[in-house]
This record gives sequence, structure tokens and C-alpha cells, in this order.
Amino acid sequence: MDNGRRCAVNTLVFGASLGGSSLNNRLAALAAREIEQRGGGVQLGGMADFDCPSYDADVERGGGIPEGARRLHDALLACDAVVISSPEYNASVPGGLKNAIDWTSRFRPQPFNGRQVLLMSASPSMAGGNRGLWSLRIPLEHLGARVYPDMFSLAQAHHAFDADGHIADATLRKRFDGTIDCFLDLVEAAKLYPTLKKQWVEFLGERTDAATDRVELAPVTAA
Repeated sequence: MDNGRRCAVNTLVFGASLGGSSLNNRLAALAAREIEQRGGGVQLGGMADFDCPSYDADVERGGGIPEGARRLHDALLACDAVVISSPEYNASVPGGLKNAIDWTSRFRPQPFNGRQVLLMSASPSMAGGNRGLWSLRIPLEHLGARVYPDMFSLAQAHHAFDADGHIADATLRKRFDGTIDCFLDLVEAAKLYPTLKKQWVEFLGERTDAATDRVELAPVTAA
């Protein structure tokens, strides 16, 4: 908010690549640095923290939800917002990230509902991994996440960072900083002035069936 200070906004930031030196992990680290410089709290993670075996309902029934999904669940509950910097695999979302989302959605209540999310990507390609972000929006929005309309995709990212880890091009750096600013303003406003009931119905409008119904309601909280 434009009042000279920020409230305590806590953000989970992670790069959705298992490669430790990946371009998306570098972009996530930059986002975390920018949020901290604006007075926000940051939990910086990596895909390795949340990695899970392939989803299997038999495994869930026999042994429960794996540790990677439990860590993601706990991190989501501890934050006000999430920033994900995700690579693009074959014009879509990485399988490991989708799998972690699928496992984590099995918790009740599921932790994506109502969470503010900013999506970013970095790629050597001219599209910057943007097609993968459009695919990533689908499961997150289905689960009730408030995915920010603007998405930042850094094209030719293998040449985009300077020696200090910043975006070298002044115009792109200004756009990146502006995206962070606007997103944090929205998260802060949502935290300070909650006015809407949050309802999540997985199969809205379909005939009720105990085998498929997943309905969660959250009361309005006082500002």
C-alpha cells in the first residue's frame, strides 16, 4: 500500500527446477531479494524441497502423503502469497511441479484455496517459458488460488543476468520491479481488508456425489 510502509507480508518463493543453478532458480532468488528489500518476509525454497514420487492413490492409502508435499503444505499455510518461477517443458508445466501440486491438494482443507500467486519463468527461448505458465495457471486456479493476471517471462535468460544476479536490461528490470511492487500491493490489500467469503467447490454445478464432492468454506475474517 502507498502509505510509506508495508504490513508484514510473508511470501514463499521457489524455483520449480530441480537443477540447483537453473535460470528459474536464479530468477526466484532475485524475486526473493526484491521482496525483502521492500520489507516483506521471504521463505526461499527449491523444487528439491517439495519433490514427491509420482502420485499414486494406492500409495496415499497405504502410507499417506509424502514428506515433500507435507513441506509444501506447511509452507503454504505459513505464507500470505507464493511466487513460483517455473521452467517450460515441451510447452507445458514441468511434471515434477504438477505432481507436487497434485499431492499437496490431497490435504484437507487443501492449502491452495485463496492463496495469492505470482508466476514467473526464465528460458533461453524468445518466449521466456511463457507457454508453460499458461498451463500452470490451470491446476492452481482450479484449486482456488488467486493467480495474478500479469506473469513475468524472461526471454533469452542465459544472457539476461548481470554479475550481481540482477536483470541487466534496464527496461526489463523496471518491468520486473514493477510486477513485484504491484503484486505485493495486492497481497497486502487482501491481507488487511478481507471482504469476501472464500468458497471452493471442485466440481461446481455438478450433481452431488459423496465420491467426488470436495467443498470448503472459509468465514470472513475481521480486518
